[in-house]
Amino acid sequence: MLKIGILGFGFMGRMHFDNYVRLAEEGADIQLVAICDLRIDELKDSKANGNMATERDVYNLDPYHLYDHVDKMLEHEELDIVDVCLPTYLHADMSCMLLERGIHVMCEKPVAGSSEEAWRMAQTAKHTGKTLMIGQCLRFWPAYEYLKECVEDGRYGSIVAGEFFRGSEPPKGWFLEGDKSGGCITDMHVHDVDMIHWLMGTPERVSTFAKTVIEGSMYDIVSTHYSYPDGKVINAHADWTLHGEHGFYMGYRVNMEQATLVFENGELKVYPEDAPSFTAELSQDSGYYRELRYFIEHVAKGKPVSVCTPESAAGSLEIIEAEIRSARANGALEMVPRKA
Repeated sequence: MLKIGILGFGFMGRMHFDNYVRLAEEGADIQLVAICDLRIDELKDSKANGNMATERDVYNLDPYHLYDHVDKMLEHEELDIVDVCLPTYLHADMSCMLLERGIHVMCEKPVAGSSEEAWRMAQTAKHTGKTLMIGQCLRFWPAYEYLKECVEDGRYGSIVAGEFFRGSEPPKGWFLEGDKSGGCITDMHVHDVDMIHWLMGTPERVSTFAKTVIEGSMYDIVSTHYSYPDGKVINAHADWTLHGEHGFYMGYRVNMEQATLVFENGELKVYPEDAPSFTAELSQDSGYYRELRYFIEHVAKGKPVSVCTPESAAGSLEIIEAEIRSARANGALEMVPRKA
């Protein structure tokens, strides 16, 4: 049985908690035994803020061992897996320490605060032989996975053009401290950047326009064009300054050689060139659930993960860094490294 600890019990820690509980109830050979957060006494009786709903408003943590410091948790628990749901700037050091301790790590996105730190994480996983997977959950989100399948099997030909968008009202807390979160461009926009990377590979160049609206938060609005050798027209836009009760939105419109796919408001419509349009049948399970199920299955079987590898996540972060350089140069075309 795999014994699991969660490190960080904010919104994402609770989201992962919900799914580990579900997986255990479904018969997965796991046991969630410990939860660690510096503010655990406060958080266990309060609601977390996030752009999607968790299963519960207030969590009963009586069945679990609670800690306010990772050293205490590791001293008292024998864990096979630690799920790192801490602020981004803590990912690299914490993940590397856990890997060196012989523990498998599930680390939330973005992989780290810089690509240099991300590559250090990947190298640590490699030399320790422990599994490190990054929570780029869109790779497991049914509507995006469907798009990936279309690209892989060529059922509608190649991608000609695509636009990806996600937006929300402003987040709270450390997310608005740019030196900790990287701002919207690194924390939110990274989802679509990672999807573009996964679908189409590393672009040659990027051109980015971005704007800071909230003082100290880095870029809050970002729009990027991605240049590929075949000339496909790809854009991704993110904005976490939407007003009122707009709520969270994510979607895409991708035009392929023989079909157009549109994902919006939780529904994926497919418009083939020579057939009636239809709504794709998708799993109702979230990407969070599906990525954690994949992760624990691979750890249990001793199989390396091939989706959301730290190397691929580091490559996505290198694209983000190229976008930041472009934004600082008022949209100038910026080359992207090709390591991953």
